[in-house]
Amino acid sequence: MRRRAPLKVVNPYSLQTVCEITFAEGKILDDKVDRTRCAFEIWHNQPLEKRIRRVEDGLKYFQTHREEIARDITLQMGKPIREARREIDTFFERARHMLSIAPPALSPDVLPKKQGLRRRIVHEPLGVVLNIAAWNYPLLIPVNVVVPALLAGNAVLLKHSAKTPLCGQHFEQAFGELDPPGLVTNLVLTHEQTAKLVGDPRIGHVAFTGSVEGGREIYREVSKRFLGVGLELGGKDPAYVAEDADMDFTIENVVDGACYNAGQSCCAVERVYVHQKLYKKFLTRAQAILKRYKMGDPLDETTTLGPLASRSTLDTLEHQVKDAVRRGARVMLGGKRVEGMRGHFFPPTLLADVPNDAEVMQEESFGPLVPVQAVSGDDEALAWMNDTRYGLTASVWTRDPNRAERFARDLAVGTVYQNRCDYLDPALPWTGVGESGFGSTLSRYGFHQLTRRKSIHFRDDF
Repeated sequence: MRRRAPLKVVNPYSLQTVCEITFAEGKILDDKVDRTRCAFEIWHNQPLEKRIRRVEDGLKYFQTHREEIARDITLQMGKPIREARREIDTFFERARHMLSIAPPALSPDVLPKKQGLRRRIVHEPLGVVLNIAAWNYPLLIPVNVVVPALLAGNAVLLKHSAKTPLCGQHFEQAFGELDPPGLVTNLVLTHEQTAKLVGDPRIGHVAFTGSVEGGREIYREVSKRFLGVGLELGGKDPAYVAEDADMDFTIENVVDGACYNAGQSCCAVERVYVHQKLYKKFLTRAQAILKRYKMGDPLDETTTLGPLASRSTLDTLEHQVKDAVRRGARVMLGGKRVEGMRGHFFPPTLLADVPNDAEVMQEESFGPLVPVQAVSGDDEALAWMNDTRYGLTASVWTRDPNRAERFARDLAVGTVYQNRCDYLDPALPWTGVGESGFGSTLSRYGFHQLTRRKSIHFRDDF
C-alpha cells in the first residue's frame, strides 16, 4: 500500500511549517483502535473513585506543560498567546467542574420503594468514544468530551483537526498512559479515514464539532449503524441591544464577543440588532473600540488580534462585506484583508445598516465582523433574531428581567444570555437547535450524552 504524504501544519502568521506528522494507516491504525478498546474493557470496571483519581493525575500534565501547550496553540492556529493561556485556564475550569459533579451525575437513580420490587436506573458507558475535535478552541472542544467520557467509564479515540494535531498529542500524553494504557489515543486521519472509522464496530459513540457539512457527513455514517452521536455545528449568534441597556458595558462586551479569537468561535456574536434610539451611539462607540485592536505576531504579548487560521476565510469575509454593501450596508471600519502584512489578517470590521437577508446576517462568518442593524423594538428584534437556520446562542442586553425572560422563552436557541455572550458555563448544558446541531456537552447532561440508561427491575417477593 502506498503511504500518504505526511500532514503538514503551517503557522498562519509566519506561513512556515510547524510540524509534519504521519497519518495513522493500516495495521498501525487498527492496533491503536484495538488498544483503546482493550483499555475500555478494563477501565469501565474500575470504581468511579479510582477513575476520578486517574483523571486528576492526567490533568497534572496540562499544568506542568501549560506554557508549551499555549505556544503550540498559537503556532498552529494563530490565537494570541495571552488568549491561549486563558484557554488553558478555562480548560481547568471545565474539567474540575465535571470532576466535581461526576458522583451524583453517574450514581444510579433509585426509584421509590414498591412492595416486592427493587428498581433503579444505572448509567452505563458506551465503549470507545470517537471524539472529532475542531481547531478553534483546541483544548476546550476536546475537554468537553474527554473528561466526562473517561469519568463515565469510556475510552476515547481523539481525532483532532488537521490544523491542530499537536493538541491531540498533548491529550494522549496526559491520559493515554494512565492505567490501563491506551485510554486516550490520538489519531491523525484524513476525512475519508475518519468516515470509514465511524463505521468500525469497535466505535460506541461519535462526538463531532465542526461545520454543518461535516456534521451531515458524520450523521450519514452513524445512521448506517444506528450509532449515538453528538453534533456541535455552526452558529450565527445574534445580540440585541435593548433601549434600556447599559451602553458602555454592552458595547465593550458585544465587540469582544464578536472579535475574541478573531471571531473564530461557533458562539461568537455574528449579528447585532440595536434599538433605534441607541443606534448612532452604538456605532460610534463600537468603531472606537474596534480601532484599539492590535494585529501582529500572536506570540507578542501585546497582540490582541491574531491571523485567521485559514486563508480561505479571507475570501469568505470579503465576499460577505461586498454582498452587504451591494444590499445597502455601509462599511464604517475595515472590510478587506490587510495587504502587505505577513499572515492571514482581516481587520476588525464594522458594518452599519445591514439588511437581514444579507449573507453576513445569514451565513457563518468566523471572522472579526460586526454587522449591525437598527430595530424599532423587542418584537422586531425577536423576529430578526429567529430568522436563521442556526440556533446556538443569543444574547439580550437589558436591565429588565421580564424582557430577558420573554426572549428566553421565544428564542429558538440552545443558550440565552442576559448581559453576557460568548461563554460556556460548565454547569449548563451546551446544545444547539436546527443546523447548530444536537446533543449536549458539559453539565450532568453531558454525562447523559456519554452513557446509556439501563433499567434494573428486580422482583423478590415470590
